[in-house]
Amino acid sequence: MTDGTARLGVDIGGTFTDVALERDGVIHSTKVLTTYAAPENAIVEGMRQVCDRAGIAPSGIAQIVHGTTLATNALIERRGAKTALITTQGFRDVIEMRTESRFEQYDLNLVLPEPLLERQMRHTVRERVDATGAVLIPLDRAEVETVADRLAEAGVESVAVGLLHSYLNDAHERMIRDVLAERLPEAMVSLSAEVSPQMREYERFNTVVANAYIKPLIRSYLGRLRGRLTAEGAECPVFLMHSGGGIISLDSAAEFPVRLVESGPAGGAVFAADIAARHGLDRVLSFDMGGTTAKICLIKNRTPRTSRVFEVARTYRFKKGSGMPISIPVIDMVEIGAGGGSLAHVDAMRQIRVGPESAGSEPGPACYGRGGDRPAVTDADLILGKLDPDGFAGGAITLDPRASTEALGQALGKPLGMDEETAAFGLAEVVDENMANAARVHAVENGEDLAGYTMIAFGGAAPLHAARLCQKLGIERLLVPPGAGVGSAIGFLRAPFSFEANRSVYMRLSEFEPARVTALLSELRAEAVDFVRSCETTEEILTEFKTYMRYVGQGWEIPVALTPEQAAEPDAAMFRQLFEDDYAHLFGRPVAGLDVEITVWAVNATTRPAPVDPVTPAPRGKPAPEQGRRRLFDPAAGAFAEARVVSRDALTPGATVAGPAVITEDETTIVVPPGRHALCQADGCIDITPEGTP
Repeated sequence: MTDGTARLGVDIGGTFTDVALERDGVIHSTKVLTTYAAPENAIVEGMRQVCDRAGIAPSGIAQIVHGTTLATNALIERRGAKTALITTQGFRDVIEMRTESRFEQYDLNLVLPEPLLERQMRHTVRERVDATGAVLIPLDRAEVETVADRLAEAGVESVAVGLLHSYLNDAHERMIRDVLAERLPEAMVSLSAEVSPQMREYERFNTVVANAYIKPLIRSYLGRLRGRLTAEGAECPVFLMHSGGGIISLDSAAEFPVRLVESGPAGGAVFAADIAARHGLDRVLSFDMGGTTAKICLIKNRTPRTSRVFEVARTYRFKKGSGMPISIPVIDMVEIGAGGGSLAHVDAMRQIRVGPESAGSEPGPACYGRGGDRPAVTDADLILGKLDPDGFAGGAITLDPRASTEALGQALGKPLGMDEETAAFGLAEVVDENMANAARVHAVENGEDLAGYTMIAFGGAAPLHAARLCQKLGIERLLVPPGAGVGSAIGFLRAPFSFEANRSVYMRLSEFEPARVTALLSELRAEAVDFVRSCETTEEILTEFKTYMRYVGQGWEIPVALTPEQAAEPDAAMFRQLFEDDYAHLFGRPVAGLDVEITVWAVNATTRPAPVDPVTPAPRGKPAPEQGRRRLFDPAAGAFAEARVVSRDALTPGATVAGPAVITEDETTIVVPPGRHALCQADGCIDITPEGTP
């Protein structure tokens, strides 16, 4: 049967590829191991499985929305193309000098992360544009041709162009692109004025370098994917999830692949926000733990927190400044190397360390039986009773407890003089504390107290660890939604088409030019709307306006939202009032006597989000039927206990499960610790709270 009404969401993770097919409000999902050499193979296999379950052919799919960690992983693992940077003379070392800030002030042995490009791959040209966009030193075309010839001799595949103040005047960057098109027709070119037209050269240069570095890889992959899907009969439009939480076209994703960094996690945040809206929750901690990483995001008023800059691969205790800054619109979250496949070892201080290295899917944790011999988080979960060796991934993968025991004993037990179960407990506690600490740091950085927050957990590994994180963080309520094992893939199907256009144009309120502001916002609105229209959507497009403002002399800005009416009739007094209201909300009071300046202007074009149906809380009913019992380790007590085993499929609204218990399903397992109980809500969410909670 092929009716063309189904939509497919696909999330490629470091270990599993999650696939979710939604048809007539019913979701069919599966998890397949990610195929690193050709990621599209896993997508095709997953698509076949869910289509079989839904009773349709691939030709019946009307739309595919795809997110991936391929871009992120390529940056973290330094697996990009041979790339060069062309920049202004005197600024060759900006991406290596960084901002010269020390993210750990008292560490005398502090090592800064290496830049993405070595010095010999960074080239300069003599030119200069000032901070107003005026040309001080014209660019000599002959000099650009000389640089282009050197790049051709070096066999460069991709070129990043980042010149000083090009976000105000991009004429020199465009000239360089024209010369490169003549001299290096096969090379791909990325201009900073297009990739990230914002002030602060370090962040802008780093972003355009990252875009150029992964562009050949992502463009090649997207081309292969389109071909494989067509060969399978799925000739429907394919869209990509971007890091800001919206959907863009395949062509836009191929041109600006840096916007795909964090696309998978962004889908998870959209999924959590949708659940929050259905349950009327305004303060949510989204916890997404897969096979390779864990992602934590704050959601307030049912909207994920966003940012203009984020960091990939923080290297020092999750601290700001220790990663690779990417200056694009993004859902603000912290991501750490803590997933089911994260590997453990004993360091020189005889302490257990977990991650960021991951076993991935090839070979995977030791218990997979695919050649892995080092213990991963999944091995510890298996030994501690959280996983059923015969029911993992719906029975598609049979786990080997003996392999886990041997790996834990060799890597952790022998060096530390402990048995395998204690080693598993130590591994699990370390990874749980790593994630809890990341959540604490993220909350503090955003001025939030997690008391009173609700955690929404999803991803294949999150429900196994979420209850323990709640204990560590003092969070009382935990929701595990239906489809939690493939949450990001479902989130893709909830995301709107959207694109944010932004630009740095410096303006003080004392020198405010209403006509110039009106023209600027109109240009940005047209740019953003055109990107959304390129997705061939016929839906209504809404626009959201935002400026980034600060007092003169300050080093950073705060976002200030504008209504369409305020953007249509800009006024300096109105801008100041909006800024001072937001500033006082953040810092307690405004500062008298200082001028205010605007540094960045942004317009987000988005289709209208689908309405959500509120969930009526289910009354507490009878205990759910048990499938049996098994040993489950209770980390709070430091001992094993007999736990109930309940199938999630057997839970009906109002059914309860008292801890200790495990609630099993094909794509994940939910752990209910002693002292907590679970209630199945009307929408299928498992609501876990302390005993005695009404």
